[in-house]
Amino acid sequence: MSQEEKPLNQIKMDANNLYREEVITDLKVGNIRQFVPVKANGEIDKKRKTLYFGQTQVITPHGPLPIQFPIDAKNLQQAIEKFPETMSIFIERMVAEARERQREEQHRIIVPR
Repeated sequence: MSQEEKPLNQIKMDANNLYREEVITDLKVGNIRQFVPVKANGEIDKKRKTLYFGQTQVITPHGPLPIQFPIDAKNLQQAIEKFPETMSIFIERMVAEARERQREEQHRIIVPR
């Protein structure tokens, strides 16, 4: 059994890596998930950085596709300002990766049995 394969009764939360999650939304474009570092007693851990993640949906021919992306920001105001550009960069990368996988699949040789 590997280190990652533990019996369920031996799985424990990392008390040194706790975050309180807050969701901020404009009810139109998306959400910003703000992860505030906290200590095990619930106090804010000022030694660690608050993390920000953007969430939105892109409409595709197959329906809505939810996406999530990290936003490198020092505070909520900066995360709001960086949301559009970061989302755009993330979507461009996602589309490029999907096209590359599609190209690879088209050039894959299938050997009949």
